[in-house]
Amino acid sequence: MAEVVYDRASRIYTPGAKPAVNQLNLEVDDGEFVVFVGPSGSGKSTALRMLAGLEDINDGQIRIGGKNMVGVPSRDRDIAMVFQNYALYPNKTVGENIDFPLKMRGMSKEERQQKVREAGEVLGLTEFLDRKPRALSGGQRQRVAMGRAIVREPQVFLMDEPLSNLDAKMRVGTRAEIAALQQRLGVTTIYVTHDQVEAMTMGNRVAVLKLGELQQFASPAELYDHPVNAFVAGFIGSPAMNLFTVPITEQGAQLGGEVVALTAAHRTAISNAGVKSVTLGIRPEQWSTTGSGTGGIPAEITVVEELGSDAFVYGHLLSDRDQSIVVRTAGRTGARIGDKITLHPISDDLHLFHPDTGERL
Repeated sequence: MAEVVYDRASRIYTPGAKPAVNQLNLEVDDGEFVVFVGPSGSGKSTALRMLAGLEDINDGQIRIGGKNMVGVPSRDRDIAMVFQNYALYPNKTVGENIDFPLKMRGMSKEERQQKVREAGEVLGLTEFLDRKPRALSGGQRQRVAMGRAIVREPQVFLMDEPLSNLDAKMRVGTRAEIAALQQRLGVTTIYVTHDQVEAMTMGNRVAVLKLGELQQFASPAELYDHPVNAFVAGFIGSPAMNLFTVPITEQGAQLGGEVVALTAAHRTAISNAGVKSVTLGIRPEQWSTTGSGTGGIPAEITVVEELGSDAFVYGHLLSDRDQSIVVRTAGRTGARIGDKITLHPISDDLHLFHPDTGERL
């Protein structure tokens, strides 16, 4: 096990073009589970491949256990990687697939068999060791790929979107298994995903990337409660945060023909920034709703997603039909498409961002 450090690490595919990963600074503690998340083209997989030795490091350093990895071949980095497509040998049994890296090391047959049995027990694969991969489900195949990584006893596990090929139900179960297994083994793990729900439920800390730039590196709770900019605010959370660019008046923020009250801290931040408008962020659960009436922000419902214990109501402001909104409410409230509702934001929970830079105020 070892800590991993990205020290101003960059990957440049085309000289003169914008780097795919630009001056990445990030420290992963020994034994920590860190998730890289971001949209397509954010550089998350490239950053992982740089650590694995599958992409060159054009500038800066990446260190594993204090050792600079620039120029070190992948096979000498003491890492194990789990891919999206499992990469199993179809003509070998589960046990033989797990055993293969040990065989390549020249380990004795007795030692190999013991390690394969142990990995099978840890991953719940004991009864499948004599089966071929084609006889397994997608989740079981992914566990075989993880078993092959575990027996190598590496310093670092690298996982590149390992659940993307699984159906929704299987993803939920498998991500819980991976998180529990990582805690049990205590091996430093870096996990790449485009799914922010995976990121928020699995990682000790999460690195949010955009266009090769690190936006924020923090715990899931910190990302949700205190996003550093409008991009992180809109990316983290499902459904996404409502974001409105609104003018500021002496009374507060002008939204939907109504005034949203601001706290003293909000006003101080706005004054310090010297802006006349802000990007106002309100999470779906940070509204209270009433039927159509006076006061508040009037809106119209266009979609209702009933989820049982709660519901997500989608719509638009009556004052601006192009301005969409999403609200989390209690389930089975009888909300219907076309209903008019009045929204009341909870002022203590508002998020304010600079209208030009997107940085948090």
